[in-house]
Formats: sequence, C-alpha cells, structure tokens
Amino acid sequence: MTYVVNEKCIKCKYTDCVEVCPVDCFYEGENMLVIHPDECIDCGVCEPECPAEAIKPDTEPGVEQWLELNRKFADTWPNITSKKPAPEDADAHKDETGKYEKYFSPEPGTGD
Repeated sequence: MTYVVNEKCIKCKYTDCVEVCPVDCFYEGENMLVIHPDECIDCGVCEPECPAEAIKPDTEPGVEQWLELNRKFADTWPNITSKKPAPEDADAHKDETGKYEKYFSPEPGTGD
C-alpha cells in the first residue's frame, strides 16, 4: 500500500503534509503535490494533515488514475521537504470539483 494525492490538491497545494513526512516522498508541481509511491512507507501521518483531504490510501476505490499520475510526476517534479505558504486563493478552490480538467499543469513547481 501507498498513499496518493488526488485532484483535491490542485490549486490548493497546502504543504502541511510535507512537514510531517518522515521520508520526504512529496514532489511539487506547479499547482499540486504528488507522493512517490516507491518511496512512501505507508505510515499515513500525512493523510490527516491535509486541509483539502487530498491524500488517500491506494486501496480506496477510484484512486488508480491518481496512483499512476503520482508515479509519473514524482519522477520529474522536484522534491519538496519543507512547508511553504499555500497559494493565496487556495481556500477558494478547496471544495471545487473538476479541478483536474480545469487547472492541472504538468509543469514542475517553482522550488522557491
């Protein structure tokens, strides 16, 4: 088992999860984070830290596409190891649906 980040992270990109991860398995895209499934140790400490509830175990129904997306982009996006401020409009997008189709970007995070 591993944990994955789903579309609820898009445009929110809260990084509370990064702060608690003992193995630094989060990677940063332009407008979301992903978890590298081969690095995740399945401890689950990140899941309750996410204000958007965007982190789920890969055993949950419907997360297969997110597992593949997490794997793909964790191999190309930069690793993130410390908490950063969320985007200014994160709370406005927190409960929005259909964010993947509207906003997903394959571009890496800024790393700032």
